[in-house]
Amino acid sequence: MRVKFYCDLYVSECWEKKREKLVNKLKQNELQPQVWVITLSQGEQNHLEFFSSALLKQHVFDNAEIFVVGIADGYDEALYLTGKITGTVYRETGDADIRKFIVNRQLEYEKAV
Repeated sequence: MRVKFYCDLYVSECWEKKREKLVNKLKQNELQPQVWVITLSQGEQNHLEFFSSALLKQHVFDNAEIFVVGIADGYDEALYLTGKITGTVYRETGDADIRKFIVNRQLEYEKAV
C-alpha cells in the first residue's frame, strides 16, 4: 500500500500533538483501530470517503494508493472533519467540488516544493 498525505492534512484537535506519529504509523500500516482516515474516494463520482484505518490491513489495499486528507479520532470525529473540509472548500470557491479543490491545492503545493 502506498499512502500519500494532503499538504493541509486535517487532524482531530485532540491528536494535533501526535500528528507525526500517526502519519508514520499509517505509512507503515500499523494497526490503529481508533484512527479513522478521510481519503479521496477511489471512484471519481464521489469526493471523500472515510473508514477505520484497521480496514487498511485487508489484502485489498496491498497494492492500493491511498490519498489521506484527514485523520480522525473515531467515526463521529470523521463526520465532523468531513463537514469542516466541505465548509472550507465552499468558503474558498463558492462550490462544493471537494475533489477538484484538494487535487489543485496539492498540485500547487508540490510545484512550490
